Amino acid sequence: MPEHPALPAPLPLPPGHSVAPSEEVADALAYALRYDERGKPRPSGGQLVASLAAEHLVKHLERAGFLVLKLPPARLHSAG
Repeated sequence: MPEHPALPAPLPLPPGHSVAPSEEVADALAYALRYDERGKPRPSGGQLVASLAAEHLVKHLERAGFLVLKLPPARLHSAG
């Protein structure tokens, strides 16, 4: 039986990035399932169904070994 090669060392995160918590990923996915790109509700975009689907997707991504990174918050621009 062939041996599995050793896993490579993890790469460092890009500057300013952090690992997105599972809850935040699920919230973002649920929002995307409920609203379109303009922020308008999708037809039949029920909140419960969107939340359940988002949780299922997050669990699947974790099992598949995906890591979601988050950018730092954008700087506020000045009004003047």
